[in-house]
Amino acid sequence: MVHVLRHGEVYNPDKVLYGRLPGYHLSELGVQMAKAAAEYLGGRDVTHVVASPLERAQQTAAPFAAAFGSEVGADERLIESANWFEGKRVSVGDGALRDPRNWWVLRNPRTPSWGEPYTQIAARMRRALLAARDAARGHEAVCVSHQLPIEILRRAMQRRRLWHDPRRRQCGLASLTTFHFAGDRLVDVSYAEPAAHLVAMSAAPSAKGA
Repeated sequence: MVHVLRHGEVYNPDKVLYGRLPGYHLSELGVQMAKAAAEYLGGRDVTHVVASPLERAQQTAAPFAAAFGSEVGADERLIESANWFEGKRVSVGDGALRDPRNWWVLRNPRTPSWGEPYTQIAARMRRALLAARDAARGHEAVCVSHQLPIEILRRAMQRRRLWHDPRRRQCGLASLTTFHFAGDRLVDVSYAEPAAHLVAMSAAPSAKGA
């Protein structure tokens, strides 16, 4: 069993899409979200903890490492997807989608043309998932990643269409998307939001660049 966790809320006062930019850490509420997720898995047989190398993911993994007596590994394959809008404000009302200078970048939502191809995200995330499964074989693993890569991984593993409406993603802050294996065969995918009560308190539950 591999639990793939989205990191907690990030301190982002400028409300930019931070993507892979360094220096973006969890907010105080985000730290509490990570702890709530770790407590949710308390008593589970977790023997392997790995995270995206970005600060927010490593911070989110820390309570799991403490709870299960494990080191936090770093796996580049779990990193946030690359995005042309990184470092920019692209919230509804910011005008980014109406700016003619951005139209060429936005020409193909199915690839997508503004960032790392969905097929590429799916391939690297699948490799990370299977590596974690094998590292914890007979036990359980935790992988900390980011919203879009987790959504794409779930869709790929369930053989669903990769392109989608971002507003319909099932991947809340500090949520767990769990892949259940029987040997090497995927038999189920489940979802839980152990920090939902904290997400309800968040000023930005969708968390840009998550």
